[in-house]
Amino acid sequence: MPEETILTDDFLRELINVGEVDILIGVPTYNDAKTVGQVVQAIRAGLLKYFPRQRAVIINADGGSRDGSQELVRAASISDLQHASNVYALRTLHCVSTEYSGGPSSSVALHTILAAAELLQASSCAVIAPDSTNIEPGWIESLLRPVTRDGFDLVTPIYRRHKFDGLLIRNLLYPMNRALYLRRVREPFPLDFAFSGRLGTHFLGQDFWSQEPGRIGAEIYLTISAIAGEFRLAQSFLGPRSHVEYAASDLV
Repeated sequence: MPEETILTDDFLRELINVGEVDILIGVPTYNDAKTVGQVVQAIRAGLLKYFPRQRAVIINADGGSRDGSQELVRAASISDLQHASNVYALRTLHCVSTEYSGGPSSSVALHTILAAAELLQASSCAVIAPDSTNIEPGWIESLLRPVTRDGFDLVTPIYRRHKFDGLLIRNLLYPMNRALYLRRVREPFPLDFAFSGRLGTHFLGQDFWSQEPGRIGAEIYLTISAIAGEFRLAQSFLGPRSHVEYAASDLV
């Protein structure tokens, strides 16, 4: 059963109106108005170009933004995109936004997205960070295609990083994960990743959501859960990743 307790009544009604989907893409936000509009447009373009026959939904899980991030997500119109790019979906592409309680937390956002994915019985899912300034529609294919076509359960990214970018991941998380699990997962704490509905349901059923890892760091636990559970892992090269610099007032 889906974790309906984390889904508000209004959100639940919107999901029921959407119905079952093939692909779900989650976008967690908190004061990301500078970039989230273009991120959603890139996601839509990727879905329309590479997965036009699949039933798809974009789920925005917001942590209480004060800058209109949710409104920008809703305003990323499918009709405007079709007119601009001359691409057309053969099925309806839905976009639903919800605000979860408790303040901004990427882990709570992921929990919300997983619960929605299970309710809608999505077979392929992805989470895309809202702060990228150079996301391309091709990222959507690179992350989702190994799941939809090749049967992988978790697809993590490989970025071309600046030598001073991602130092914690490169110097601590990656070698530690490699030593413990003998797997070369370059981004064990992924910002952009895809996963199967099977892995999503498995991870949603873990008992740590009410504990500290359920508030902080769920993404790395997803990677570990996939490795420990003998799910199929793949990595996709996305190229360089640029992100917006935030003002001190936006940091929590």
